[in-house]
Amino acid sequence: MTTYTLHLPRDARPGDPTALDESELVKDAFSWGAFFFTFLWFFYHRLWLAGLGVLVVVFAFGGLMALLDVHPLAGSLAQLLLQGLIGLEANSLRRWTLARHGLPVADVVTAEDQDEAEAKAFARWLAARSSLPPSLPRGPAPAAVLSTPRRSEPVIGLFPDAERPR
Repeated sequence: MTTYTLHLPRDARPGDPTALDESELVKDAFSWGAFFFTFLWFFYHRLWLAGLGVLVVVFAFGGLMALLDVHPLAGSLAQLLLQGLIGLEANSLRRWTLARHGLPVADVVTAEDQDEAEAKAFARWLAARSSLPPSLPRGPAPAAVLSTPRRSEPVIGLFPDAERPR
């Protein structure tokens, strides 16, 4: 099972079917396309800055290997490791860019393939409107409702609450 993240516009209301037109579904796994095609994969997904950055890194890395006169086998292995790193981080860069452009993560689903993930995510999104209690507003929650009060006492260690005085 693979995990997928659903990205929707910030101002999308739960259950709004028109928000799904602008949605993006991103696989949270190794990207074989980014591994084999490096910067071209980024350009295909319209990640221009990340693609340019990867292009510069790939050519600079190749130039550095030539400048240091590294054995061709070692240079190829190092290039393969760099491409593995790009494949590991490509979808994370895509999620980060989507969040920067106003499409934060709205839901996370696990599925066998992208079609099943899309069906699950869209069904959960459309069912969200009917599951809200009638007393709650049907829009995004205000920030005051989401925040929890902070304590002024410092917490030491890994415990969630400070010790109570005796």
